[in-house]
Amino acid sequence: MSRALRGEHPQVHPLPAAAEMVHATAFLLVLSLAVVAPVLSTRKCVLTGRWTNDLGSNMTIMAVNAKGEFLGSYHTAVTVTGNDIKVSPLQGSQHRTNENSQATFGFTVNWSFSDSVTVFTGQCFVDETGKEVLKTMWLLRSHVDSIKDDWTATRVGVNVFTRLRSKKE
Repeated sequence: MSRALRGEHPQVHPLPAAAEMVHATAFLLVLSLAVVAPVLSTRKCVLTGRWTNDLGSNMTIMAVNAKGEFLGSYHTAVTVTGNDIKVSPLQGSQHRTNENSQATFGFTVNWSFSDSVTVFTGQCFVDETGKEVLKTMWLLRSHVDSIKDDWTATRVGVNVFTRLRSKKE
């Protein structure tokens, strides 16, 4: 008859120290994922700061006030004019958000080097890796000399912006 059937307890041998460490490490990894994952999924995208888009243009959005209004600057990397590109002012508005939403916004750039204006509208997201992304659509209105040329005056496009990190980060 076996020891277990006779009511005796089998002798338990302790795990070697290395095996105990592996078990403890695995437990701590699972515990840290359980704590960190909800934080990543609820992280809010913050509109203020420096951004770059898929064409290499850069913009800076200053502090958003209590009404959701903000100012900033835009330095485009592309133009159809022959003029020298200059940094241009922007002003906009962010929809006030609650703790669980990603901000929608709109802003206007009054180009300092041409007779045109661009309006952007979009939403600020945090992707699955924790990276902040601005998904935007824009309308560019250029000056034309007559109503018969109006059909050439408006362009539409999309840009994706990502946060521009400082060299310290």
